[in-house]
Amino acid sequence: MTRRSFIAAAGAVPALAATGPAVRLGVDLFSLRSQPWDAFQHLDYCAKWKAKVVHFSEIRFIGSLEDDHLRKVRDHAEKLGIEVEIGMRSICPTSTAFDPKQGTAEEQIARMIHAAKSVGSPIVRCFQGTMADRKTPGGIDARIDDSVKVLRAVKSRVVDAGLKIAIENHAGDMQARELKRLIEEAGKDFVGACLDSGNPLWVLEDPHLTLETLHPYVLTSHIRDSYVWLTPEGASVAWMRMGEGNVGIDDYVRRYQELCPGKALSLEVIVTGGRSYPFLDPKFWDGYKTVPAWEFSRFLKIAESGKPLPPLPQLSKEAAVQKEREDVEASLRYAHKLLGV
Repeated sequence: MTRRSFIAAAGAVPALAATGPAVRLGVDLFSLRSQPWDAFQHLDYCAKWKAKVVHFSEIRFIGSLEDDHLRKVRDHAEKLGIEVEIGMRSICPTSTAFDPKQGTAEEQIARMIHAAKSVGSPIVRCFQGTMADRKTPGGIDARIDDSVKVLRAVKSRVVDAGLKIAIENHAGDMQARELKRLIEEAGKDFVGACLDSGNPLWVLEDPHLTLETLHPYVLTSHIRDSYVWLTPEGASVAWMRMGEGNVGIDDYVRRYQELCPGKALSLEVIVTGGRSYPFLDPKFWDGYKTVPAWEFSRFLKIAESGKPLPPLPQLSKEAAVQKEREDVEASLRYAHKLLGV
């Protein structure tokens, strides 16, 4: 049995048109990370699929931060009727994900503020780190404190530019209440959330709880489907095409529309095999000692509804690049049908 036929046999939720405010459907270009395209080709592709927002989540996707280039990207996006959002990587100088070769965190943010103004982005998306930070000295709380210091140091620059900083719940770094603390302590008047629906499962969190907690702070989003199931060691998490998971993505999207009206709903399509979370091993909890039992129980309930997925097939580089586009296009078709746009 193939992975796709397994999912179909398991009874994927059918797509139904949603009601609510007008939707600004977008694409996070990490969805197309393997494509050999420049910024203009990315924009053309997204326009073909009727995207209203294109989220350049990392500098490499936009190609250059030179003013002339950014103005050309802005002009091209405007001709296509697309709003541009740009982003960067870690802003926490003590995170395992931070790149000091690019300058201090403050210097890196300053460059992105200037770039955002040039390209017409209302936000600068960034993140604190990854799940590895949960086991660094002081744990995730210390990394949050360090991120808050950086954000407070650049506040005047961000506010003077008329922008906001959108911090993503990224790669298993923070649970919702932890990102909420970061935002509130940094200053919710200029810092908000880039809400990712796939990453909560990487911190043992129900994505619906993440949305319930962070919706007042949402500036933009990354939306993808996920599938989680129990294993002899604990649980396994896979990211899926839209409509092929077991986290209730249809209800999540509709609730997002209700709670975050007018905010971009941008697909970040990543399809992976299962990632193991051996929570039955006491050592696993070294990075998760503050997780409330009632929150973990919600994650566990989702996992109990899943069944082990067949492994992904091994593909050549060329086939993987093609499949990446197929995954994105299948997810966009699903989203268009779900949202009725």
